[in-house]
Amino acid sequence: MHMSDALISPSVFAATSAIAIALVGIATRQVSRTTRKRSIDTPIEEVREQRIVPLMGVMGALIFAAQMLNFAIPATGSSGHIVGGILLAAILGPWAGFLTLTSVIVVQCLLFADGGLMALGCNVVNMAALSCLVAYPLVFKPLVHHSSSALRWGAASIAASITALTMGALAVTIETEMSGITALPYSRFILFMLPIHLLIGLGEGLATAAVIAALRRYRPDLLHDAEYSEPKRRSFIFAAIIALALIGGTIAGSIASTDPDGLEWSIERTTEGKELAQHQSTMHQGAAETQQTIALLPDYNTTLSGIIGIGATLAVIYSLSLLLRRQ
Repeated sequence: MHMSDALISPSVFAATSAIAIALVGIATRQVSRTTRKRSIDTPIEEVREQRIVPLMGVMGALIFAAQMLNFAIPATGSSGHIVGGILLAAILGPWAGFLTLTSVIVVQCLLFADGGLMALGCNVVNMAALSCLVAYPLVFKPLVHHSSSALRWGAASIAASITALTMGALAVTIETEMSGITALPYSRFILFMLPIHLLIGLGEGLATAAVIAALRRYRPDLLHDAEYSEPKRRSFIFAAIIALALIGGTIAGSIASTDPDGLEWSIERTTEGKELAQHQSTMHQGAAETQQTIALLPDYNTTLSGIIGIGATLAVIYSLSLLLRRQ
């Protein structure tokens, strides 16, 4: 669902960038409030929050690797990848999850040219904000509580993931229509975007449900709102998550589907394979040249892309942790 600059006008770029920057500022402030040093009498739930930054780092690395693993959508000729917003919010909380997913999206854009530079604000809003800050609190949270059954937790994961992906797909079509720089007919474009992303959301929901079920069984202390009496040692689980991310990032290129993703597939079906007419501005040209300069590994063009991306994600979140501590 990573949008390219070809779909975005300067005015939409300005608006979505402002929204994304404002949300990052709010999220930083919210997370910093729970990472300040507490007294010895601090409740155990607050002690957990003090350790949120390391967990943000390893989960960001895992989501980066997972997003490289495109899975085929049967009978469509399309593919999709998980966004990870619901899983991140369920483990980290909505604001920390939003910051973590935003960090992943920024690394993908700046280092790998995955998603346009002008479209960065759109991608943050469409993927990180709508999943962590909308679908999680409005769909996932109302459906579950501590004593809910495993079936109910799974249903909430699927419902929230489908909601997040379809809302993101709807946002893409609206932003494209508001930009008005392509010849994509809105009604036909949305006709393809919503169903294919509903299916991708279903796939993500099943994966999210499986991970949350495993955590509830073996490590409930890692879930954001889980009840527990004592935080367990996390060094082993952190190392395991990083190892899993490294393995996934290493093999992603060889096992990922080569079919176009949901957005590319929808554009191809909408235009019936014809070349898309575009109206490029000097801002588009400047953004393309800038991204070409700073993106050291465009299109993940090395077998080490996964490992490098994981390291870059950890570095970004570590840098963010310094800002949180300073605040």
